[in-house]
Amino acid sequence: MTRVLRPRVLAAVVAAAFALVAGGGGAAAAGQRPVETNFTVGFLKGFPKPGEAPDGANDWACRPGAAHPAPVVLVHGTFENQNDNWGGAAPLLVNNGYCVFSFNYGAAEGNPIQGTGPVAQSAGQLAAFVDRVRAATGAAKVDLVGHSQGGMMPRYYLKHLGGAAKVGTLVGIAPSNHGTTLDGIATLARGLGLLEPVNAFLLGPACPACVDQEFDSPFITALNAGGETVPGVRYTVIASKFDEVVTPYTSAFLDGPGVTNITLQDGCPLDAADHLEIAYDPVTLTHVLNALDPAHPRTVPCTVVLPLTGPLV
Repeated sequence: MTRVLRPRVLAAVVAAAFALVAGGGGAAAAGQRPVETNFTVGFLKGFPKPGEAPDGANDWACRPGAAHPAPVVLVHGTFENQNDNWGGAAPLLVNNGYCVFSFNYGAAEGNPIQGTGPVAQSAGQLAAFVDRVRAATGAAKVDLVGHSQGGMMPRYYLKHLGGAAKVGTLVGIAPSNHGTTLDGIATLARGLGLLEPVNAFLLGPACPACVDQEFDSPFITALNAGGETVPGVRYTVIASKFDEVVTPYTSAFLDGPGVTNITLQDGCPLDAADHLEIAYDPVTLTHVLNALDPAHPRTVPCTVVLPLTGPLV
């Protein structure tokens, strides 16, 4: 019988492991928040504290300025949470003048393993959170940045829950737009060190999101039927040839008006970011900045980026 670790025990194990990990990222400039670029460090730091927003996010007193009038809502992926998924993106966006917000969805409050509930239900949680952000900031629209399921699930919100009138841009980082296989989901779980509990999820009803994200599932088929985009929203998809979860990596891409599909290695062959590192990858995050503010494009860097641990320097 598979032994399932309780979430609190698992969180304690991860917290202990983090104590053994040397700090990643780099020193921040004066007045700037440090930006983590190493997935392993960011994940181990954030996983035990799912209730805490990543550095810089959820400042409910933040009011968007003229340069960036749309607050950015970060949407984590399957088995991840707001804190372990966005240790790089949140402070980077804040450093660049954005109001940034994050939340957990798809699991009980306090569970470090989030994003396992039915995708349509999770989209309802996103809808409620977007309304809360809009009410707090006074913004007419938000922009969404999502990783994995978090890049795909908002499309249900846009298409079926009235989100198209409230969102300007959706940036998907390795999104599961056309599903994946159970092998791909198990690969994700193995990479996160969650294989034992996830084995139980995959064999039972505890991860409806896993079923929803299977290739050719009824949910994925219905989501893509009648067009993959909605009018009025700009879409950017960022994918890596080294994605071992969403396979083939091109299945992340969308077809429709207002879509920009980016393969990291087309601009930077040195970048070997995998499905997990891609959300911390400085190459990816520069593409995110450009997608959110296409009128002021930045030069996208090219450096050696390793799976799981990020840039060599």
